[in-house]
Amino acid sequence: MRIAALVLCLVCAPACAKGLKPLSDETLSAVRGGDGVSFDLSGFSMNGTARATFTASPGYSIWKENFSAARSDSPVEFSDPYRLDVVSGAAGLADVIRFSLPTNTDASQKWQFAYDLGVEADGITRNAGSFVFNDVVFQGGGWQFSTPRVSDGVAFGLGLRMDIGQFALRPAGRDNAGEQMALQGIHIGEVDADGNFTGAPWKIADVASQPAVINAVADENGPRLHIGIDWPDARYGSGQAATGGIQIDKISFTSPATGTTDLGSSRIGSIQIQYLDIKFRQ
Repeated sequence: MRIAALVLCLVCAPACAKGLKPLSDETLSAVRGGDGVSFDLSGFSMNGTARATFTASPGYSIWKENFSAARSDSPVEFSDPYRLDVVSGAAGLADVIRFSLPTNTDASQKWQFAYDLGVEADGITRNAGSFVFNDVVFQGGGWQFSTPRVSDGVAFGLGLRMDIGQFALRPAGRDNAGEQMALQGIHIGEVDADGNFTGAPWKIADVASQPAVINAVADENGPRLHIGIDWPDARYGSGQAATGGIQIDKISFTSPATGTTDLGSSRIGSIQIQYLDIKFRQ
C-alpha cells in the first residue's frame, strides 16, 4: 500500500507537490514507531576467524574467536519466522525495538554453536579452550531494546525459553570430546508456583517492568563496563520479578586417564532476579 502510494505520487509529482506542507517540530515529535520486518534463516551457517576482545586495561583482556553457527530448517520455509518490530513503549516511556524468536513449537529449529576463548593477564596469554553447544532450541521469547530512563547506554529486556542438548567445555579443542566437562539436557524457562515448567519464556528482564541496562560507569580508576537489572517496577507490572527454573539432566567429566565420571543431574526449581549489578574490574 505504501509503495503504491509512493509510485502514484512520483507519477503525479506536480500535483502532489502542491499539496505538501512543512510539519512542525511538535507534529514530528508526536510520531510513534510502528514498523517491522519478518525474516527466516533457512540453511544458515557461519564459520570464520573473527575475534571479539574486551580489554579492561593494557595487558588484561578476554576474547572469543573462531565462531561457528548453523541452524536446521523448519519443515515449511518461512512458516515460523523471526520478527523485528518497532513498537510503542509503556505510557510515558520511549519506543521499543523488539526482536522476537520463533515459537518453534515442534522444536525443529536447532542451532549448533562453537567458539574458542582466550585470556591475557599478569603477563600470561592462555588459550582457555573451546565452548561447544549442540542442539540449542529456542521456543519463543526474545529481546527488547530501548533508551534507559536514567544515564547512558542501552536498556534491554530478555525472555528465554531454551533447551540445550549438550554444552561442552573442551580444553583441548572443540573436536576433542575425549577431554571435556559436559552438561546435557539443559532446560530454562518460566515455572509455576510448584516449580513446574509452564512452557512459556522466563521474563528475565523487561524494558518497562524490570529494565536491564548495559553501559559504562566511571570511578576513580576510569570507565568500566556495567551490566545491571533494576528492581521490579509496580507502575508497569505486578511489582514482582518473574519466576524461572533451570534443569540439567546430566553433568559429566571426561578425561583420557579416568574415562567419564557421571555426577548426575541438577535443578533449580524456582529462581527470581530481584536486582543485579555487575561492574567489570580494571
